[in-house]
Amino acid sequence: MVDPDGELASKLQTDVPHAARMWNYWMGGKDNFQADRAAGDAVAGVYPEIVLMARHSRQFLIRVVRHLAAEAGIRQFIDVGTGLPTMQNTHEVAQAAAPRSRIVYVDNDPMVLVHARALLANTTAEGLTTYVPADYHDPDTIVAEAAKSLDFDEPIAVMFMGVMGYEPDLDVVRSIVGRISGATAPGSYLVLWDGTNTSPEVVEGADKLAQSGGVPYILRSPDDLATCFEGLTLVEPGLVPIPLWRPDDPAATAIDAYGGVARKP
Repeated sequence: MVDPDGELASKLQTDVPHAARMWNYWMGGKDNFQADRAAGDAVAGVYPEIVLMARHSRQFLIRVVRHLAAEAGIRQFIDVGTGLPTMQNTHEVAQAAAPRSRIVYVDNDPMVLVHARALLANTTAEGLTTYVPADYHDPDTIVAEAAKSLDFDEPIAVMFMGVMGYEPDLDVVRSIVGRISGATAPGSYLVLWDGTNTSPEVVEGADKLAQSGGVPYILRSPDDLATCFEGLTLVEPGLVPIPLWRPDDPAATAIDAYGGVARKP
C-alpha cells in the first residue's frame, strides 16, 4: 500500500467493523481486521449466503462492465463506492474489452483510498484510471471531480454496486442516483444493485450486522429499488436477482440481491 504522508492510514479504525473490509473478507481477501472478520462471521452464521452474494456481486460487475464496454460502446465509467480492489475490477474488465476506457473510482474510506493509490492503475496505455476521494452524499463534488477526467458530453456508465443500502432514506438514495445520472449525456447508463428483503434469513443477517457494531445495511424490496431507474430504460432482463442478469452459468439461481442496467434516453 502507498500512503506517503500516512494521512489516510492514520484514519483507519481497525477495531470497528467496516463494510468494505467485511466484503473483502467474504470474498476471500486479506485486507481486513479481526473486527471485520468477527462481524462477517456473525452475519454469515445466520445468513451463509452472504459469501455467495459477495462473489455473485463481482461476477455481476464483470458481466455488466463487459456488456457496456464490448456491446454498448461505453468508454467512460464512474464506479461509486468502489470498495477494496480485489479481482477483475471495473477498469480491468472495461479496458480488456475497450483499451481506451476511462474509469473514475469514488470512495471515502481511507483503507480503500490507500489501496487505490497503489493498485488502481491502467491496464492499457490508451486508457485512464483514477479515483476521487468523496462521499456519495456529495454528488455535486463527484460530478465536478469526475469531469476533470471524463467528458460529460459523451455517454458515461454510473455504477452503484451494493452501496446504497448504507443510506437509510430511499428518497436520499434516489436523489443521489438522480443527481449523478442526471449530469450525464443521453445514451449513458445507470447500473445499480443492492441487497433485498426477500427472505427472513437475509433480514436476520442484516440485524446481526447492526448488532455487531457494523454500519446498518437497509434491505429494500425490489419494487423500491426499481424506483431508482425511473425515467430510464431497463435493458433485458430488467431488474432481477444479480446471478440471473445475463448469466454465464445457465444453472444460476436467485439470491437476495437485485440489480439492473438502464439506459438514459
